[in-house]
Amino acid sequence: MVKTPGGAALAPRLLRAARRELLDTGRLSLETLDEGLSRSWLRSRDFGLSPVGRPPGAPHASGAQLRRALERQHELVAHARPVMEDLFAQTGDGDGLVILADAQGLLLGALGDGRFVDRAQRVALRPGAIWDERWRGTNAIGTALAEQRPVAVLGGEHFLERNAFLSCTAAPIRDPQGRVLGVLDISGEQRGFQRHTLALVRSAARMVEHRLFQTRHADGLRLQIHVQPEGLGTPTEGLLALSEDGWILGCNAAAQAWLGADAARPSPLESVLPLRWAALMDWARQDGEGARLLHREDAPSLWLRLDAPRGWRRPASPIADLNASTSTTIPSTNLNSESGARIVDATDALQALDLGDAAMHQAVLRARRVLDKPIPLLLQGESGVGKDLFARAVHDSGPRRDRPYVAVNCAALPETLIEAELFGYRPGAFTGASREGAQGRLREAHGGTLFLDEIGDMPLPLQARLLRVLQDRQVQPLGGGPSVQVDFQLIGASHRPLRPLVAQGLFREDLYYRLNGLTLCLPPLRERQDLPVLVACLLAALEPTRRVVLDPTLARELSAYRWPGNVRQLEQALRIACALMEPGESMIRRGHLPDDLVEELDQNEPIAIPVLVPPPTRTSNASTSRSGAPSQRAAPAEVAPAMLRDQSRAHARRVLDECDGNHSAAARRLGIGRNTLYRLLKSPGA
Repeated sequence: MVKTPGGAALAPRLLRAARRELLDTGRLSLETLDEGLSRSWLRSRDFGLSPVGRPPGAPHASGAQLRRALERQHELVAHARPVMEDLFAQTGDGDGLVILADAQGLLLGALGDGRFVDRAQRVALRPGAIWDERWRGTNAIGTALAEQRPVAVLGGEHFLERNAFLSCTAAPIRDPQGRVLGVLDISGEQRGFQRHTLALVRSAARMVEHRLFQTRHADGLRLQIHVQPEGLGTPTEGLLALSEDGWILGCNAAAQAWLGADAARPSPLESVLPLRWAALMDWARQDGEGARLLHREDAPSLWLRLDAPRGWRRPASPIADLNASTSTTIPSTNLNSESGARIVDATDALQALDLGDAAMHQAVLRARRVLDKPIPLLLQGESGVGKDLFARAVHDSGPRRDRPYVAVNCAALPETLIEAELFGYRPGAFTGASREGAQGRLREAHGGTLFLDEIGDMPLPLQARLLRVLQDRQVQPLGGGPSVQVDFQLIGASHRPLRPLVAQGLFREDLYYRLNGLTLCLPPLRERQDLPVLVACLLAALEPTRRVVLDPTLARELSAYRWPGNVRQLEQALRIACALMEPGESMIRRGHLPDDLVEELDQNEPIAIPVLVPPPTRTSNASTSRSGAPSQRAAPAEVAPAMLRDQSRAHARRVLDECDGNHSAAARRLGIGRNTLYRLLKSPGA
């Protein structure tokens, strides 16, 4: 199944024998069966799929859902479309489909004609369908996502016999950080499979990745690498996006294959190449069109070229050496990243959350001790503290990291739909049910992790059913039918303490103790000691191509703020601030913040902010005291409040005039929010 270009399908008799063995014994021991195909068939079996008969109801996006998915994946679709058209033109007689899917296996678009299109429609090979393995079994799109590499699935290698007429080849498409964005696929009749198709689709996927990388890093420095000088400038080259001080901001799959996994993480260039950044700058031509080819002496030989945006000039003086550490330097003493530094080495997802707060550190340590044990976790904490992020980090750091992670928000689903969403249903189980039924989120989580967010809002009758599943480890869908065995790591979360809910009769006591294997209380943001580091990490994630810091005065204000919305509110405020900054700005000021946050920061401050008061004018005939000594001018703090307010209002009015009546621009120049400016101008006497 996971074949090299030119690989052939397995003999039908071997596939029939393997399928019979799997159905009879639940095992696959035939040495002739491809290793990748064996893994996929076993996953398909674990999802509760049967090779014969009609599969359970697979989800299909509505027209509105598909439109939203296309909007979310606009960049991927825009760059993939011309490549798909070219790929379709190369597929010969055109009796097939070229398909683009997202990272969840949702088919976003397809190009095709001929007789095959009608036949493909009958097995839901069309936009809006989801071809993840858990719904369709072994297939090129779903298996390429599961295996994270190009695959070919030919004829009877499909787990579901109804798909045996297909021959499919697919390759993942990765973003500049190495994350899978989607899959490019060629599907056709089994008898029409061409031996070169896998190489063709893999090359097309690389071309889409190349276009995405060039667009995303069009305004920055890029290092092109290849084992042959002729390969530079082609879709087969390796690409590294670089900051102006020599740190890697992103890389494509080819660069990672040549340089190793460190190239996919923020790290100094010297950590992956025996090349001094200052030396590369010296080699760069002054016109910014690129550096001459450089030859790496140690094997494998690599040819390098620096590609820079138009108008770029290399620094006039050599850049200081950077150490080879892959750690990230971030601020430690206050929110302004100009001061101090500490090193954080994130070895896994849980470690990345441990930024220096004692309570969070203890939560990470305790969670890590039960990662490989069948102990449920219960996360407690206010809304916005990051319970969902913590749950995902637990999954990504544990032994089930390569299996499904299924999150269900119990508060976001109508009470009438929660049961069907969790347990699934048989066809026709209730009015409005899908004709094909649904598997349910509990079965989707089999082998992986189930995260039940806001579990305190789950209706009591449903709590009883969930308790039975946790006790028996079996799920029975709505409408009856045989129970299905399930195995998952359970993580629950609630912003309301569950023990008082038990006392009030709103939560089952037996379910509470079943969930309460290990309770972790995540601290609210106002109590955390790592706020400066957290801000720096959020800014680095929001603005990966430029260094953004906080104005020192604003940093002190945010440190004293109580953050009722916790980390979610902080991240949103920083996101808006980064969006409101001008392209050349690197410091966040008050005027960049959302107006409601500025108003809350202003609540305990007088409207007349001292920064608005112009400095006193010096005169040549300074007044003197009776003793002949110059009299002392009153300091700004000693100025009468009414006078201070009048001066502030007059100054604000002048700035507004200079900004041609643009209140947003004036507020930004004054360092206050727009609503504060409006209140100042409308106060008595204005």
